[in-house]
Amino acid sequence: MFRMGMKRVVLGSVLVVGVLAFAACSSDKKTDAQGGADASDCPVADGAVSVSGSSTVEPISASVGEKLLDCDSGVLATVDGPGTGDGFLLFCKSETDISGASRPIKPAEAEACAANGVEFIELKIGIDGIVLLTNPANDAVDCLSLADLYALVGAESQGFGKWSDAAPIASALGSTTKFPAADLDITGPGAESGTYDSFAELALKGPGEARAASGNISKDDAAVIRPDYSSQSDDTTIIAGVEGSDTSLGWVGSAFATEAGKSVKVLGVSATPADGCILPTAGAVASGEYPLSRPLFIYVNAKSAAENKAVTAYVDYYLSAAGISSVSEVGYVELDPTVLQESRKTWETRTVGTQPG
Repeated sequence: MFRMGMKRVVLGSVLVVGVLAFAACSSDKKTDAQGGADASDCPVADGAVSVSGSSTVEPISASVGEKLLDCDSGVLATVDGPGTGDGFLLFCKSETDISGASRPIKPAEAEACAANGVEFIELKIGIDGIVLLTNPANDAVDCLSLADLYALVGAESQGFGKWSDAAPIASALGSTTKFPAADLDITGPGAESGTYDSFAELALKGPGEARAASGNISKDDAAVIRPDYSSQSDDTTIIAGVEGSDTSLGWVGSAFATEAGKSVKVLGVSATPADGCILPTAGAVASGEYPLSRPLFIYVNAKSAAENKAVTAYVDYYLSAAGISSVSEVGYVELDPTVLQESRKTWETRTVGTQPG
């Protein structure tokens, strides 16, 4: 299991996960004798790569950089994770070479890139399940439907201070969940996060649209998260918030939930009140049976890829068998081989723009 501090050197606020090997960096050194990558997988390309964006994707990109460090590739990768949205702000101004994303790029973001002359290569690299969490002391809640989540976290729930406050809305949506009369302490990602957008789309939009159709809210509010919760940009802070209240509710990417272990309680999710409860197992996330499953991406600046051999080497390795295994090693789900092959083809042909599916 990937540990968030493994083999990283903290330099200011940026995580350095590669090393420049200016001395002998020949391919005959790239063996697995000391536990590094195999010689056939480890690229040789002295240079630096800047990677920013999603905090969900950050552990994968950092692990790839650490493996390149282990095999002495000569690639220096700096990786941080301010959030998908903040990452695209940097990327579309050519301030980074690669941007991790836990959702597809938005049309407005793609337009900003185009306005600045930034062409991007969109590469799907894994699958994540957004994991619902509460404190292990909360034995009153084990599973929530999307209807329940809307009633707890949607636009209409602003001001709700107790779990039980959500009961009327949940009931109107067909739920029979018995909510405890306990404090509802919510900690979740902020609006800069791709997880924020994905959660709103996957968890709230369906029930929200039903409420809009009934005239309870406007269509614009169907997929809106209530503003009065503890909004955090750092996933470990979200975990701390869940740990800090016996009746908490939070959500993070699966790698951070795995890292938290028994300090948090994972909740099951059902698509409708009538459906069975699904836990975010690898199989359920991969198949899409888990309702809060979503793809993960990296976006590569096409000019950087053409001009910087270190960027090409980093992405080559990212999509290799050795590199892409970081997806499952840090706690996410690897792509189906046919989907991975599509990403490799997109990269090999340097196809720019958003990709189908």
